[in-house]
Amino acid sequence: MTGVATAAAPPEKRFHLRRMVIWLLAIVVIGGVAYLLGWDLRAWFSQLWDTITQISAKYLIPALVLQTFQTLFTAVAWLAIIRYAYPDSGVPARQVIACYATSVALNTFLPANLGTLVMLFMFTAIIAAATFAGIFAGYLVEKIFFTVIGAVVYLYLFLSVGGSFDIKFGWVSAHPWATAIIAAGVVLGVVILCRLAWRWLKKLWAQAKQGGRILADWKAYLGRVFLPEFLGWCCKLGVIALFLAAYGIPVSFHTVMRIVGGNSIANVASVTPGGVGVNQAFNVASLNGVTDSTTATAYSVAQQLVTTAWNILFAIILVTWAFGWSGGKKLVGTSYTDAKEKAADQKAQHKAKKESKREAKDAAAEDDATPSTARRLLRRVK
Repeated sequence: MTGVATAAAPPEKRFHLRRMVIWLLAIVVIGGVAYLLGWDLRAWFSQLWDTITQISAKYLIPALVLQTFQTLFTAVAWLAIIRYAYPDSGVPARQVIACYATSVALNTFLPANLGTLVMLFMFTAIIAAATFAGIFAGYLVEKIFFTVIGAVVYLYLFLSVGGSFDIKFGWVSAHPWATAIIAAGVVLGVVILCRLAWRWLKKLWAQAKQGGRILADWKAYLGRVFLPEFLGWCCKLGVIALFLAAYGIPVSFHTVMRIVGGNSIANVASVTPGGVGVNQAFNVASLNGVTDSTTATAYSVAQQLVTTAWNILFAIILVTWAFGWSGGKKLVGTSYTDAKEKAADQKAQHKAKKESKREAKDAAAEDDATPSTARRLLRRVK
């Protein structure tokens, strides 16, 4: 047996050498493609290096550690959701973590959070019994905490700004009857929409309830989903605080909340890859009165550059560890293609609905403009 093991050692070394050559070729090919497409990767890496060297290690290293834990904590929540939904799947924890890390990395340079859709297709691919509806239901479960904490942040910012109630509700107090009528109309509209959508929701829930199974055990949800996500969110606050301190910007709870609230709005409104430009604008606005715009922009660019590079590197390491280089590349590539097709289908369906509504409206207008046979006969009788 010892002789067999010794004989098998040289091929193992050649395999590692071949893998290293493949990595180098992949880097060269990516660089060539980027050059042909006009992407100046050299300038990007140069800017990244300049940014890293400007930040003190006592801020940079803890920030990267917290960024890593932010990803891991949320991935742990996803692992609980999936294992409750598909207990017999046997999916390894490292694969779930790698899939989530991939979505975090892709969302830093893909538009409209397309990386999240890629992750959903990756989960569907690695879990034999999973359906896209079930995985999407799991995504809705995962988003409960972030929806709640986002509302808390907005409420805090709203209440902490002096005169907000006077500014926001001045028109309401001046027009109570109009406000009551508008509120009643909104409630009636919501009731009508809910009744119309009830059948569709029942059908969707029948397909998706498996993905949200952990909600039936609220203790498990709070301990295995809500708590890890809260810890990940706290890590996010720590990353923001460390980068603020690195640029000499006064750190306070209120300042961090302003950044978090601004980034949340930017992520919703952004259609650019990774929210480039949009996040900077919101961060500068959030730090208005705290520091000057030049320092605020430098902080925002540095945080986005460093966390983007780290998220991509971390995802590559995890995907290679969980699936292997070729398997991970194929899984991500296939899921990305499926995600693009899904997004294109949704866009086409939305466009078709708008066109059908427009055609129906035009047809109704023509009917109103053209008298019917009954109307013409009635006019003749008169």
